[in-house]
Amino acid sequence: MTDRKNLLGLSSEEMRTTLLEAGVETKSVSMRVKQLWNWIYVHGASDFASMTNLAKDFRALLEERFTLARPEIVTEQISNDGTRKWLLRSGGQEYEAVYIPESDRGTLCVSSQVGCTLNCRFCHTGTQKMVRNLTPSEIIGQLLIARDRLTDWPSTAPGRKVTNVVMMGMGEPLYNFDNVKAALAIVMDGDGLALSKRRVTLSTAGVVPMIKRAGDEIGSSLAISLHAVRDEVRDVIVPINKKYKIEELLEACRTYPGASNARRITFEYVMLKGVNDSLADAKALVKLLKGIPAKINLIPFNPWPGAPYECSDWEQIEKFAEVVNRAGYASPVRTPRGRDIMAACGQLKSESVKLKAKDRIAEMESARLAQMPG
Repeated sequence: MTDRKNLLGLSSEEMRTTLLEAGVETKSVSMRVKQLWNWIYVHGASDFASMTNLAKDFRALLEERFTLARPEIVTEQISNDGTRKWLLRSGGQEYEAVYIPESDRGTLCVSSQVGCTLNCRFCHTGTQKMVRNLTPSEIIGQLLIARDRLTDWPSTAPGRKVTNVVMMGMGEPLYNFDNVKAALAIVMDGDGLALSKRRVTLSTAGVVPMIKRAGDEIGSSLAISLHAVRDEVRDVIVPINKKYKIEELLEACRTYPGASNARRITFEYVMLKGVNDSLADAKALVKLLKGIPAKINLIPFNPWPGAPYECSDWEQIEKFAEVVNRAGYASPVRTPRGRDIMAACGQLKSESVKLKAKDRIAEMESARLAQMPG
């Protein structure tokens, strides 16, 4: 038996081609795609047997040739404040997704890579070497699992628990551009998971050449991991700055397609004691962002084992915030969430490591054999 193909993460056009190759008639394929799309992304179906309005012989074909495999949940942790963190596994590697409930929204923080290449000094993921990019099905799978666990189907129902998605989990989304683009197209599809572009945010450490392309081709809201106002500081804590300096990054923000006062760019700024938290830094931040439709998130540093930094004193954070507030940026301090389960901003990390080629082939072969009927 050949390996069954996962339909999750395919565009409607890719699904159409896949069904035609499986022998579905041309005259009915558009209807079949529409039915499958609705079951998978509106109703959250995780198997074909539950798709009761499909003919039995078509369901049998789907069962034989395809799968709707979500990532496996390794652990689920629930914080005292209601934040949930899932450690997920697929393709032999592990990665994390975090759900943060608030009074007016529910935000899912989604990973784009296993590990990360950027080595940001304050970020726990940065201590884990880059393993691989996540596929569209693995990125989408994080949202499907969250909706499963929160009983948040159908996706069109009022009072949804997951109202916002942020690409702020493990990895740099712009270094996995094509897969992130494919996944977010489904997230923002009105007939699919149906989140509006305003409710989907892509966060980047500043891969400058890809920012305009992200605006043109993905069209989501944009967040920038800024964290410093001087190149000599940012070079250390966000090393990609050695390649793309602050001035170049901010120029890309000024020309980001769709940015306006109604759709501001979010600038993330982690508060590190004695590093970037002086009042001179606050004034420089306000000056830097002049002319950009911006909002600022001040993030108290979330500690992790072996971290080289401390969080700024609360009094200092308040003084810094006051300078930012006076310049017209409202309520900028982010309340730390999920610290007790290491789910807060900058705390995500999995134990996955990059396998040597021969080990990876052996693991794939054993997984294939395990799926074969006995």
